[in-house]
Amino acid sequence: MALRIPKSTLPQLFKEGYKFQQGVDEAVLRNIEATGELAETVRTSMGPNGRNKMIINHLEKLFVTNDAATIIRELDVVHPAAKLLVMASQQQEAEIGDNTNLVIVLAGELLKKAEHLLRLGLHPSEVIQGYELARDRALEILQDLTVSKVEDLTSAKEVRKIVKAAIGSKQFGHEDLLTDLVVEAALNVMPKNPRDFNVDNIRVVKVMGSSVYDSKVVRGMVFGREPEGPVQHATKAKVAVFTCPLDIAQTETKGTVLIHNAQEMLNFSKDEEKHMEKIFQEIADAGVKVVVTGAGIGELAQHYLNRFGILSVKVLSKFDIRRLCRVVGATALARLGAPMAEEMGYCDVVETVEIGSDRVTVFRQEENAKSRTTTIVIRGATQNHMDDIERAIDDGVNVIKAATRDNRLLAGAGATEMELNKRLQAVASKTPGLNQHSIKKFAEALEVVPRTLFENAGMDATANLSRLYAAHYKEGNSGLAVGVDVEENNDGTLDATKAGIYDSFPAKYNAIKLAADTAITVLRVDQIIMSKPAGGPKPPKQQGHWDDD
Repeated sequence: MALRIPKSTLPQLFKEGYKFQQGVDEAVLRNIEATGELAETVRTSMGPNGRNKMIINHLEKLFVTNDAATIIRELDVVHPAAKLLVMASQQQEAEIGDNTNLVIVLAGELLKKAEHLLRLGLHPSEVIQGYELARDRALEILQDLTVSKVEDLTSAKEVRKIVKAAIGSKQFGHEDLLTDLVVEAALNVMPKNPRDFNVDNIRVVKVMGSSVYDSKVVRGMVFGREPEGPVQHATKAKVAVFTCPLDIAQTETKGTVLIHNAQEMLNFSKDEEKHMEKIFQEIADAGVKVVVTGAGIGELAQHYLNRFGILSVKVLSKFDIRRLCRVVGATALARLGAPMAEEMGYCDVVETVEIGSDRVTVFRQEENAKSRTTTIVIRGATQNHMDDIERAIDDGVNVIKAATRDNRLLAGAGATEMELNKRLQAVASKTPGLNQHSIKKFAEALEVVPRTLFENAGMDATANLSRLYAAHYKEGNSGLAVGVDVEENNDGTLDATKAGIYDSFPAKYNAIKLAADTAITVLRVDQIIMSKPAGGPKPPKQQGHWDDD
Protein backbone atom coordinates (compact mmCIF):
# COMPACT_ATOMS: atom_id res chain seq x y z
CA MET A 1 0.00 0.00 0.00
CA ALA A 2 1.45 3.37 -1.07
CA LEU A 3 2.33 5.93 1.59
CA ARG A 4 -0.32 8.66 1.57
CA ILE A 5 1.17 12.09 2.28
CA PRO A 6 -1.44 14.45 3.75
CA LYS A 7 -1.75 17.68 1.77
CA SER A 8 -1.48 21.05 3.47
CA THR A 9 -4.96 22.22 4.40
CA LEU A 10 -4.27 25.89 3.65
CA PRO A 11 -4.60 25.95 -0.14
CA GLN A 12 -8.21 24.78 0.16
CA LEU A 13 -8.99 27.77 2.34
CA PHE A 14 -8.18 30.34 -0.31
CA LYS A 15 -8.41 30.78 -4.06
CA GLU A 16 -5.66 29.70 -6.41
CA GLY A 17 -2.58 31.91 -6.59
CA TYR A 18 -2.12 32.70 -2.87
CA LYS A 19 1.48 32.68 -1.61
CA PHE A 20 2.36 31.53 1.92
CA GLN A 21 5.47 31.98 3.98
CA GLN A 22 5.45 30.92 7.59
CA GLY A 23 7.74 30.01 10.47
CA VAL A 24 11.06 31.47 11.50
CA ASP A 25 12.97 30.22 8.46
CA GLU A 26 10.53 31.23 5.75
CA ALA A 27 8.92 34.40 7.10
CA VAL A 28 11.19 36.02 9.70
CA LEU A 29 14.59 35.29 8.19
CA ARG A 30 13.42 36.16 4.68
CA ASN A 31 12.04 39.45 5.94
CA ILE A 32 15.35 40.17 7.65
CA GLU A 33 17.16 39.41 4.39
CA ALA A 34 14.96 41.84 2.43
CA THR A 35 15.35 44.64 4.98
CA GLY A 36 19.11 44.03 5.08
CA GLU A 37 19.21 44.47 1.30
CA LEU A 38 17.46 47.86 1.54
CA ALA A 39 19.59 49.00 4.49
CA GLU A 40 22.76 48.10 2.57
CA THR A 41 21.59 50.20 -0.39
CA VAL A 42 21.35 53.41 1.64
CA ARG A 43 24.17 52.61 4.09
CA THR A 44 26.86 53.51 1.57
CA SER A 45 25.23 56.95 1.21
CA MET A 46 25.60 57.77 4.90
CA GLY A 47 27.75 60.59 6.25
CA PRO A 48 29.89 63.27 4.58
CA ASN A 49 31.72 60.77 2.35
CA GLY A 50 28.53 58.92 1.39
CA ARG A 51 28.44 57.78 -2.23
CA ASN A 52 25.79 59.06 -4.62
CA LYS A 53 23.15 56.82 -6.13
CA MET A 54 21.97 57.18 -9.69
CA ILE A 55 18.27 56.39 -9.82
CA ILE A 56 15.99 56.44 -12.83
CA ASN A 57 12.39 56.33 -11.64
CA HIS A 58 9.31 54.94 -13.40
CA LEU A 59 8.90 58.23 -15.32
CA GLU A 60 12.51 57.95 -16.58
CA LYS A 61 13.61 60.97 -14.52
CA LEU A 62 17.22 60.80 -13.41
CA PHE A 63 18.23 61.46 -9.79
CA VAL A 64 21.84 61.64 -8.64
CA THR A 65 21.78 61.94 -4.85
CA ASN A 66 22.98 60.61 -1.52
CA ASP A 67 19.84 61.74 0.31
CA ALA A 68 18.14 58.63 1.73
CA ALA A 69 14.67 60.22 1.71
CA THR A 70 14.88 60.86 -2.04
CA ILE A 71 16.43 57.45 -2.82
CA ILE A 72 13.63 55.66 -0.99
CA ARG A 73 10.88 57.82 -2.41
CA GLU A 74 11.99 57.10 -5.96
CA LEU A 75 12.64 53.35 -5.48
CA ASP A 76 9.45 51.36 -5.84
CA VAL A 77 9.90 48.91 -2.98
CA VAL A 78 7.38 46.05 -3.13
CA HIS A 79 8.57 43.66 -0.41
CA PRO A 80 6.12 44.05 2.52
CA ALA A 81 8.83 43.97 5.27
CA ALA A 82 11.10 46.41 3.44
CA LYS A 83 8.05 48.65 2.95
CA LEU A 84 7.77 48.97 6.73
CA LEU A 85 11.29 50.43 6.79
CA VAL A 86 10.36 52.81 3.98
CA MET A 87 7.29 53.98 5.92
CA ALA A 88 9.37 54.55 9.07
CA SER A 89 11.89 56.65 7.17
CA GLN A 90 9.10 58.66 5.50
CA GLN A 91 7.63 59.29 8.94
CA GLN A 92 11.03 60.61 10.09
CA GLU A 93 11.18 62.83 6.99
CA ALA A 94 7.71 64.24 7.71
CA GLU A 95 8.30 64.69 11.43
CA ILE A 96 11.89 66.01 11.55
CA GLY A 97 13.15 66.24 7.96
CA ASP A 98 16.61 64.82 8.68
CA ASN A 99 18.27 61.55 9.83
CA THR A 100 16.12 59.41 7.51
CA ASN A 101 19.18 57.32 6.65
CA LEU A 102 19.83 56.46 10.29
CA VAL A 103 16.32 54.98 10.66
CA ILE A 104 16.82 52.50 7.83
CA VAL A 105 20.44 51.63 8.56
CA LEU A 106 19.82 51.12 12.28
CA ALA A 107 16.61 49.10 11.74
CA GLY A 108 18.43 46.92 9.18
CA GLU A 109 21.34 46.35 11.56
CA LEU A 110 19.03 45.54 14.52
CA LEU A 111 17.34 42.89 12.39
CA LYS A 112 20.68 41.47 11.26
CA LYS A 113 21.74 41.10 14.90
CA ALA A 114 18.35 39.55 15.74
CA GLU A 115 18.92 36.96 12.98
CA HIS A 116 22.03 35.79 14.84
CA LEU A 117 20.01 35.30 18.04
CA LEU A 118 17.23 33.45 16.21
CA ARG A 119 19.76 31.08 14.65
CA LEU A 120 21.13 30.40 18.14
CA GLY A 121 17.65 29.17 19.06
CA LEU A 122 16.05 32.11 20.86
CA HIS A 123 12.35 32.57 20.25
CA PRO A 124 11.32 35.78 18.41
CA SER A 125 9.23 36.89 21.44
CA GLU A 126 12.33 36.73 23.67
CA VAL A 127 14.28 38.85 21.19
CA ILE A 128 11.38 41.32 20.98
CA GLN A 129 11.17 41.61 24.76
CA GLY A 130 14.91 42.32 25.00
CA TYR A 131 14.77 44.86 22.19
CA GLU A 132 11.87 46.69 23.85
CA LEU A 133 13.81 46.93 27.11
CA ALA A 134 16.92 48.11 25.26
CA ARG A 135 14.94 50.74 23.29
CA ASP A 136 13.42 52.23 26.47
CA ARG A 137 16.80 52.28 28.24
CA ALA A 138 18.53 53.77 25.18
CA LEU A 139 16.04 56.63 25.02
CA GLU A 140 16.52 57.29 28.76
CA ILE A 141 20.32 57.25 28.43
CA LEU A 142 20.11 59.57 25.41
CA GLN A 143 18.74 62.32 27.69
CA ASP A 144 22.01 62.23 29.70
CA LEU A 145 24.25 62.44 26.62
CA THR A 146 23.37 66.04 25.67
CA VAL A 147 26.56 68.08 25.40
CA SER A 148 25.26 71.53 24.52
CA LYS A 149 22.20 73.65 23.70
CA VAL A 150 21.21 76.19 21.08
CA GLU A 151 20.92 79.02 23.61
CA ASP A 152 19.62 81.75 21.32
CA LEU A 153 17.85 81.06 18.03
CA THR A 154 18.31 84.66 16.88
CA SER A 155 22.12 84.45 17.10
CA ALA A 156 23.91 83.36 13.92
CA LYS A 157 26.74 81.71 15.86
CA GLU A 158 24.35 79.52 17.89
CA VAL A 159 22.21 78.48 14.88
CA ARG A 160 25.37 77.60 12.91
CA LYS A 161 26.19 74.92 15.50
CA ILE A 162 23.20 72.81 14.55
CA VAL A 163 23.06 73.49 10.80
CA LYS A 164 26.69 72.80 9.88
CA ALA A 165 26.71 69.05 10.56
CA ALA A 166 23.33 68.51 8.86
CA ILE A 167 24.57 70.16 5.66
CA GLY A 168 28.10 68.69 5.95
CA SER A 169 26.70 65.17 5.78
CA LYS A 170 25.10 65.97 2.39
CA GLN A 171 27.45 68.50 0.74
CA PHE A 172 30.88 67.88 2.24
CA GLY A 173 33.22 70.66 1.18
CA HIS A 174 30.49 73.26 0.62
CA GLU A 175 29.14 73.10 4.19
CA ASP A 176 30.52 76.50 5.32
CA LEU A 177 29.12 78.34 2.32
CA LEU A 178 25.69 76.68 2.48
CA THR A 179 25.49 76.97 6.29
CA ASP A 180 26.00 80.74 6.01
CA LEU A 181 23.20 80.96 3.43
CA VAL A 182 20.77 78.87 5.52
CA VAL A 183 21.57 80.76 8.75
CA GLU A 184 21.16 84.16 7.07
CA ALA A 185 17.86 83.08 5.51
CA ALA A 186 16.58 81.60 8.79
CA LEU A 187 17.43 84.73 10.79
CA ASN A 188 15.68 86.91 8.18
CA VAL A 189 12.40 85.11 8.82
CA MET A 190 12.85 84.17 12.50
CA PRO A 191 9.77 85.50 14.38
CA LYS A 192 9.92 87.07 17.88
CA ASN A 193 8.84 83.73 19.31
CA PRO A 194 11.14 81.15 17.63
CA ARG A 195 8.54 78.40 18.16
CA ASP A 196 6.48 80.04 15.36
CA PHE A 197 9.33 79.58 12.86
CA ASN A 198 7.86 78.32 9.58
CA VAL A 199 9.99 76.20 7.22
CA ASP A 200 7.79 77.30 4.33
CA ASN A 201 9.06 80.89 4.62
CA ILE A 202 12.45 79.91 3.20
CA ARG A 203 12.22 79.24 -0.49
CA VAL A 204 14.82 77.93 -2.88
CA VAL A 205 15.14 79.06 -6.50
CA LYS A 206 17.58 77.33 -8.83
CA VAL A 207 19.18 79.34 -11.62
CA MET A 208 21.46 77.45 -13.99
CA GLY A 209 24.95 78.71 -14.65
CA SER A 210 28.01 80.01 -12.76
CA SER A 211 29.05 78.04 -9.64
CA VAL A 212 27.76 77.26 -6.16
CA TYR A 213 29.89 80.10 -4.78
CA ASP A 214 27.63 82.64 -6.51
CA SER A 215 24.56 81.46 -4.58
CA LYS A 216 23.01 84.16 -2.42
CA VAL A 217 20.12 85.02 -0.13
CA VAL A 218 17.48 87.46 -1.40
CA ARG A 219 14.95 89.02 0.95
CA GLY A 220 11.46 88.53 -0.35
CA MET A 221 10.26 86.15 -3.02
CA VAL A 222 12.05 85.38 -6.25
CA PHE A 223 10.26 83.99 -9.30
CA GLY A 224 12.34 82.50 -12.07
CA ARG A 225 10.68 84.50 -14.88
CA GLU A 226 10.47 88.15 -15.83
CA PRO A 227 7.29 90.27 -16.00
CA GLU A 228 5.14 89.88 -19.10
CA GLY A 229 5.00 93.49 -20.34
CA PRO A 230 7.44 96.38 -20.69
CA VAL A 231 6.81 97.58 -17.10
CA GLN A 232 9.66 95.99 -15.11
CA HIS A 233 9.69 97.90 -11.82
CA ALA A 234 7.22 99.13 -9.19
CA THR A 235 7.70 100.59 -5.71
CA LYS A 236 5.24 100.93 -2.81
CA ALA A 237 2.80 99.06 -4.96
CA LYS A 238 -0.66 97.68 -4.31
CA VAL A 239 -0.79 94.10 -5.55
CA ALA A 240 -3.81 92.23 -6.95
CA VAL A 241 -3.54 88.42 -7.20
CA PHE A 242 -5.80 86.48 -9.59
CA THR A 243 -6.05 82.73 -10.04
CA CYS A 244 -8.14 83.08 -13.22
CA PRO A 245 -6.75 83.94 -16.68
CA LEU A 246 -6.67 87.65 -17.56
CA ASP A 247 -8.59 87.29 -20.78
CA ILE A 248 -12.01 87.65 -22.35
CA ALA A 249 -14.30 85.25 -20.51
CA GLN A 250 -15.45 82.32 -22.59
CA THR A 251 -19.14 81.55 -22.21
CA GLU A 252 -20.10 78.16 -20.77
CA THR A 253 -22.60 77.46 -23.54
CA LYS A 254 -21.99 77.81 -27.25
CA GLY A 255 -23.89 80.61 -28.88
CA THR A 256 -24.35 81.65 -32.50
CA VAL A 257 -24.22 85.31 -33.45
CA LEU A 258 -25.68 86.30 -36.80
CA ILE A 259 -23.79 89.23 -38.33
CA HIS A 260 -25.31 90.93 -41.37
CA ASN A 261 -22.68 93.46 -42.39
CA ALA A 262 -19.16 94.72 -41.74
CA GLN A 263 -20.37 97.46 -39.35
CA GLU A 264 -21.96 94.89 -37.02
CA MET A 265 -18.74 92.88 -37.12
CA LEU A 266 -16.75 95.93 -35.99
CA ASN A 267 -19.25 96.80 -33.26
CA PHE A 268 -19.10 93.22 -31.96
CA SER A 269 -15.35 93.29 -31.36
CA LYS A 270 -15.52 96.91 -30.10
CA ASP A 271 -17.89 95.89 -27.31
CA GLU A 272 -15.45 93.20 -26.22
CA GLU A 273 -12.64 95.75 -26.15
CA LYS A 274 -14.74 98.25 -24.20
CA HIS A 275 -15.64 95.59 -21.66
CA MET A 276 -11.95 94.68 -21.16
CA GLU A 277 -10.93 98.34 -20.95
CA LYS A 278 -13.61 98.97 -18.28
CA ILE A 279 -12.29 96.07 -16.14
CA PHE A 280 -8.65 97.22 -16.29
CA GLN A 281 -9.66 100.88 -15.86
CA GLU A 282 -11.35 99.87 -12.58
CA ILE A 283 -8.28 97.88 -11.49
CA ALA A 284 -6.02 100.87 -12.25
CA ASP A 285 -8.40 103.30 -10.49
CA ALA A 286 -8.23 101.12 -7.36
CA GLY A 287 -4.52 102.04 -7.26
CA VAL A 288 -3.19 98.60 -8.28
CA LYS A 289 0.33 98.79 -9.71
CA VAL A 290 1.14 95.05 -9.82
CA VAL A 291 -1.06 92.21 -11.10
CA VAL A 292 -0.11 88.58 -10.49
CA THR A 293 -1.97 85.77 -12.22
CA GLY A 294 -1.81 82.00 -11.88
CA ALA A 295 -3.00 81.47 -15.48
CA GLY A 296 -2.48 83.06 -18.88
CA ILE A 297 -2.67 86.73 -19.90
CA GLY A 298 -4.52 87.46 -23.15
CA GLU A 299 -3.09 89.86 -25.76
CA LEU A 300 -5.86 92.41 -25.29
CA ALA A 301 -5.51 92.27 -21.50
CA GLN A 302 -1.73 92.78 -21.82
CA HIS A 303 -2.34 95.80 -24.06
CA TYR A 304 -4.51 97.50 -21.40
CA LEU A 305 -2.10 96.57 -18.60
CA ASN A 306 0.71 98.23 -20.54
CA ARG A 307 -1.48 101.27 -21.25
CA PHE A 308 -2.26 101.77 -17.56
CA GLY A 309 1.41 101.12 -16.57
CA ILE A 310 0.61 98.03 -14.50
CA LEU A 311 3.36 95.45 -13.97
CA SER A 312 2.06 91.93 -14.73
CA VAL A 313 3.65 88.66 -13.57
CA LYS A 314 2.64 85.12 -14.39
CA VAL A 315 3.20 82.59 -11.53
CA LEU A 316 2.19 79.11 -12.61
CA SER A 317 2.59 77.25 -9.30
CA LYS A 318 -0.45 77.44 -7.02
CA PHE A 319 1.85 76.88 -3.99
CA ASP A 320 3.89 79.92 -4.99
CA ILE A 321 0.67 81.94 -5.40
CA ARG A 322 -0.27 81.00 -1.82
CA ARG A 323 3.15 81.99 -0.51
CA LEU A 324 3.08 85.27 -2.40
CA CYS A 325 -0.36 86.07 -0.94
CA ARG A 326 1.12 85.56 2.52
CA VAL A 327 4.12 87.81 1.76
CA VAL A 328 2.12 90.72 0.33
CA GLY A 329 -1.01 90.16 2.44
CA ALA A 330 -3.38 89.75 -0.51
CA THR A 331 -6.32 87.45 -1.21
CA ALA A 332 -6.23 85.38 -4.40
CA LEU A 333 -9.30 86.21 -6.50
CA ALA A 334 -10.98 83.69 -8.77
CA ARG A 335 -12.84 86.38 -10.75
CA LEU A 336 -11.53 89.14 -12.96
CA GLY A 337 -12.40 92.59 -11.63
CA ALA A 338 -11.28 95.39 -9.32
CA PRO A 339 -10.27 93.97 -5.92
CA MET A 340 -11.65 95.50 -2.72
CA ALA A 341 -9.27 97.30 -0.36
CA GLU A 342 -8.88 94.29 1.97
CA GLU A 343 -8.28 91.91 -0.97
CA MET A 344 -5.29 93.89 -2.22
CA GLY A 345 -1.78 93.27 -0.97
CA TYR A 346 1.10 95.69 -0.57
CA CYS A 347 4.73 95.30 -1.58
CA ASP A 348 7.55 97.81 -1.12
CA VAL A 349 9.59 96.81 -4.16
CA VAL A 350 8.80 94.66 -7.18
CA GLU A 351 11.75 94.61 -9.54
CA THR A 352 13.44 92.60 -12.25
CA VAL A 353 16.97 91.46 -11.42
CA GLU A 354 19.42 89.73 -13.71
CA ILE A 355 21.02 86.63 -12.20
CA GLY A 356 23.55 85.20 -14.63
CA SER A 357 21.84 85.27 -18.01
CA ASP A 358 18.35 84.82 -16.52
CA ARG A 359 16.05 87.64 -15.53
CA VAL A 360 13.97 87.03 -12.42
CA THR A 361 11.26 88.99 -10.59
CA VAL A 362 11.77 89.84 -6.92
CA PHE A 363 9.00 90.85 -4.49
CA ARG A 364 10.70 92.52 -1.53
CA GLN A 365 9.38 94.07 1.69
CA GLU A 366 11.76 96.82 2.85
CA GLU A 367 9.84 98.41 5.73
CA ASN A 368 9.08 95.15 7.46
CA ALA A 369 12.59 94.38 8.76
CA LYS A 370 11.67 90.75 9.35
CA SER A 371 10.54 90.05 5.80
CA ARG A 372 8.12 87.19 5.98
CA THR A 373 9.81 85.25 3.21
CA THR A 374 13.42 84.84 2.14
CA THR A 375 14.69 83.09 -0.96
CA ILE A 376 17.99 81.29 -1.38
CA VAL A 377 19.10 81.54 -5.00
CA ILE A 378 21.22 78.51 -5.89
CA ARG A 379 23.60 78.63 -8.85
CA GLY A 380 25.18 75.53 -10.35
CA ALA A 381 26.36 73.88 -13.53
CA THR A 382 23.83 71.06 -13.72
CA GLN A 383 20.23 70.60 -12.65
CA ASN A 384 21.08 67.46 -10.66
CA HIS A 385 23.76 69.24 -8.67
CA MET A 386 21.41 72.10 -7.81
CA ASP A 387 18.69 69.62 -6.79
CA ASP A 388 21.14 67.97 -4.40
CA ILE A 389 22.16 71.31 -2.90
CA GLU A 390 18.47 72.12 -2.44
CA ARG A 391 18.03 68.87 -0.46
CA ALA A 392 20.99 69.78 1.77
CA ILE A 393 19.53 73.25 2.39
CA ASP A 394 16.16 71.65 3.13
CA ASP A 395 17.78 69.44 5.81
CA GLY A 396 19.53 72.47 7.30
CA VAL A 397 16.26 74.42 7.57
CA ASN A 398 14.48 71.40 9.06
CA VAL A 399 17.01 70.95 11.88
CA ILE A 400 16.51 74.62 12.80
CA LYS A 401 12.78 73.90 13.01
CA ALA A 402 13.52 70.87 15.24
CA ALA A 403 15.71 73.08 17.45
CA THR A 404 12.82 75.51 17.99
CA ARG A 405 10.95 72.63 19.64
CA ASP A 406 13.88 71.11 21.55
CA ASN A 407 17.19 72.96 21.60
CA ARG A 408 19.37 70.20 23.09
CA LEU A 409 22.38 68.99 21.10
CA LEU A 410 24.24 65.67 21.08
CA ALA A 411 27.83 65.03 20.00
CA GLY A 412 27.88 64.16 16.28
CA ALA A 413 30.28 62.06 14.18
CA GLY A 414 29.01 58.77 15.64
CA ALA A 415 30.08 59.72 19.19
CA THR A 416 26.56 59.46 20.64
CA GLU A 417 26.03 55.99 19.16
CA MET A 418 29.32 54.75 20.58
CA GLU A 419 28.54 56.11 24.06
CA LEU A 420 25.04 54.57 23.89
CA ASN A 421 26.68 51.28 22.89
CA LYS A 422 29.02 51.42 25.92
CA ARG A 423 26.22 52.24 28.39
CA LEU A 424 23.81 49.64 27.00
CA GLN A 425 26.54 46.98 27.25
CA ALA A 426 26.79 47.88 30.95
CA VAL A 427 22.99 47.55 31.28
CA ALA A 428 23.08 44.15 29.52
CA SER A 429 25.73 42.78 31.86
CA LYS A 430 23.48 43.58 34.84
CA THR A 431 20.31 42.15 33.27
CA PRO A 432 19.41 38.58 34.28
CA GLY A 433 17.88 35.98 31.96
CA LEU A 434 17.74 35.80 28.18
CA ASN A 435 17.04 39.51 27.74
CA GLN A 436 20.72 40.33 28.23
CA HIS A 437 21.59 38.78 24.84
CA SER A 438 19.08 40.99 23.01
CA ILE A 439 20.18 44.13 24.85
CA LYS A 440 23.80 43.30 24.00
CA LYS A 441 22.92 42.88 20.31
CA PHE A 442 20.95 46.16 20.38
CA ALA A 443 24.08 47.88 21.72
CA GLU A 444 26.27 46.22 19.06
CA ALA A 445 23.88 47.34 16.33
CA LEU A 446 24.54 50.99 17.23
CA GLU A 447 28.16 50.44 16.22
CA VAL A 448 26.97 50.47 12.58
CA VAL A 449 27.02 54.29 12.47
CA PRO A 450 30.74 54.89 13.25
CA ARG A 451 31.70 51.78 11.25
CA THR A 452 29.82 53.08 8.20
CA LEU A 453 31.43 56.52 8.55
CA PHE A 454 34.89 54.90 8.61
CA GLU A 455 34.13 52.61 5.64
CA ASN A 456 32.64 55.39 3.50
CA ALA A 457 35.69 57.56 4.19
CA GLY A 458 37.91 54.73 2.92
CA MET A 459 39.55 54.13 6.32
CA ASP A 460 40.33 50.87 8.07
CA ALA A 461 37.12 50.35 10.07
CA THR A 462 38.41 47.62 12.42
CA ALA A 463 41.56 49.41 13.59
CA ASN A 464 39.84 52.78 13.95
CA LEU A 465 36.81 51.30 15.74
CA SER A 466 39.06 49.74 18.38
CA ARG A 467 40.64 53.19 18.98
CA LEU A 468 37.15 54.68 19.27
CA TYR A 469 36.16 51.98 21.79
CA ALA A 470 39.34 52.67 23.78
CA ALA A 471 38.53 56.41 23.91
CA HIS A 472 34.99 55.77 25.15
CA TYR A 473 36.03 53.21 27.78
CA LYS A 474 38.47 55.61 29.48
CA GLU A 475 37.91 56.46 33.15
CA GLY A 476 35.14 58.99 33.74
CA ASN A 477 33.24 60.60 30.88
CA SER A 478 36.23 62.11 29.11
CA GLY A 479 35.49 60.10 25.95
CA LEU A 480 31.78 61.02 25.80
CA ALA A 481 32.12 63.18 22.69
CA VAL A 482 34.83 61.26 20.80
CA GLY A 483 33.65 60.50 17.28
CA VAL A 484 34.85 59.67 13.78
CA ASP A 485 37.38 61.93 12.05
CA VAL A 486 36.59 61.42 8.36
CA GLU A 487 39.52 63.62 7.30
CA GLU A 488 41.93 61.38 9.26
CA ASN A 489 44.15 64.18 10.52
CA ASN A 490 44.97 62.33 13.71
CA ASP A 491 44.26 58.66 14.50
CA GLY A 492 40.77 58.55 12.96
CA THR A 493 39.07 59.93 16.08
CA LEU A 494 38.26 63.47 17.20
CA ASP A 495 36.36 65.33 19.89
CA ALA A 496 33.09 66.17 18.13
CA THR A 497 32.26 69.13 20.40
CA LYS A 498 35.64 70.79 19.75
CA ALA A 499 35.23 70.20 16.02
CA GLY A 500 31.74 71.76 16.19
CA ILE A 501 29.95 68.61 14.98
CA TYR A 502 26.58 68.40 16.72
CA ASP A 503 23.47 66.32 16.13
CA SER A 504 19.97 67.52 16.87
CA PHE A 505 18.54 65.75 19.93
CA PRO A 506 14.92 65.45 18.68
CA ALA A 507 16.11 64.07 15.31
CA LYS A 508 18.31 61.40 16.90
CA TYR A 509 15.70 60.51 19.56
CA ASN A 510 12.98 60.08 16.94
CA ALA A 511 15.25 58.10 14.61
CA ILE A 512 16.32 55.55 17.27
CA LYS A 513 12.71 55.19 18.43
CA LEU A 514 11.38 54.62 14.89
CA ALA A 515 14.21 52.22 13.96
CA ALA A 516 13.69 50.07 17.07
CA ASP A 517 9.90 50.05 16.65
CA THR A 518 10.19 49.02 13.00
CA ALA A 519 12.66 46.21 13.79
CA ILE A 520 10.32 44.93 16.52
CA THR A 521 7.33 45.10 14.13
CA VAL A 522 9.19 43.02 11.52
CA LEU A 523 10.22 40.46 14.17
CA ARG A 524 6.61 40.09 15.32
CA VAL A 525 5.59 38.72 11.91
CA ASP A 526 5.54 34.93 11.66
CA GLN A 527 3.46 34.41 8.55
CA ILE A 528 3.09 36.23 5.25
CA ILE A 529 -0.01 35.54 3.15
CA MET A 530 -0.03 37.26 -0.22
CA SER A 531 -3.07 37.11 -2.44
CA LYS A 532 -2.86 36.93 -6.18
CA PRO A 533 -2.50 40.47 -7.59
CA ALA A 534 -5.68 41.73 -9.23
CA GLY A 535 -4.92 41.57 -12.92
CA GLY A 536 -7.51 42.91 -15.32
CA PRO A 537 -7.34 42.44 -19.08
CA LYS A 538 -4.02 43.51 -20.61
CA PRO A 539 -4.07 46.95 -22.24
CA PRO A 540 -4.04 46.79 -26.05
CA LYS A 541 -0.65 47.23 -27.67
CA GLN A 542 -0.03 50.48 -29.47
CA GLN A 543 -0.82 49.87 -33.11
CA GLY A 544 1.64 51.38 -35.53
CA HIS A 545 0.49 53.26 -38.61
CA TRP A 546 -0.61 50.90 -41.37
CA ASP A 547 1.71 52.56 -43.90
CA ASP A 548 4.74 51.67 -41.76
CA ASP A 549 4.51 47.94 -42.63
